[in-house]
Amino acid sequence: MAVRALTWNLFHGRDFPPNPALRTWRSRLTRRSERDTAHMQVNRDLVEEFASLLAGWSWDVALLQECPPRWSRALAAACHAAAHRVLTSRNWLLPVTSAIAEWNPDLIASWEGGSNLTLVRGARIDERRSLVLRRLPERRVAAFTRLETGLCIVNLHASGPNALAERDIAAAARWAIESAADTPLIFGGDLNLRSEDSSIFDELERSLALAPRTPGAIDHLLARGLDVGERPRSLAPEEREVEIGGLAVRLSDHPPVAATFID
Repeated sequence: MAVRALTWNLFHGRDFPPNPALRTWRSRLTRRSERDTAHMQVNRDLVEEFASLLAGWSWDVALLQECPPRWSRALAAACHAAAHRVLTSRNWLLPVTSAIAEWNPDLIASWEGGSNLTLVRGARIDERRSLVLRRLPERRVAAFTRLETGLCIVNLHASGPNALAERDIAAAARWAIESAADTPLIFGGDLNLRSEDSSIFDELERSLALAPRTPGAIDHLLARGLDVGERPRSLAPEEREVEIGGLAVRLSDHPPVAATFID
């Protein structure tokens, strides 16, 4: 059975045009859109645009990070998916920050609060668990999801810089292996490390049989107990763009990473 997996950091539901000149304080303060000949930068709620892209892509499990907590039900419904959400950092005053973020997402940015959201198509979720890895400098949580098929998924947004990321990844990976026991496991998310910059990926493969890494990316999909059908790859920038007013709006500052595993 093929399992198509996707991981994507949603950048707190914001867009990120390739032209830095469009990312202005004028837009951030006044909510005015900025344009060049090809792209637009908008400062408004983009849940429908994110939901449309996610719903249209082919995947069985999606690991999302920096997902606005208020979006979890809408994304799950649009994708006809079961969901497992764990809150991460800066979620102190959610009713207030959510209202501000819906009105002006670029102004509040990450201060809206965030979550790791795991979405599953075509299977029931049998178990949901989480592990708090650290509370400072930012709260980091790994989300463990076990499906009725036996497949386990761990969704992580690791800290930065490298030393903190390595500790988060190592702790979450050991917990993931212990929790999954002898059942197949997909472990991934925004790990905040390129495999070229750290030896931890060698250690994960050697000691825990978690592989493969995604070259050139900080977002990864690793697996244990599964064969690799299609190796993890970053989607092209154009694949996360939507059209608004005849111009392209590029969603998030991260490219999604997709892979296929065989059980």
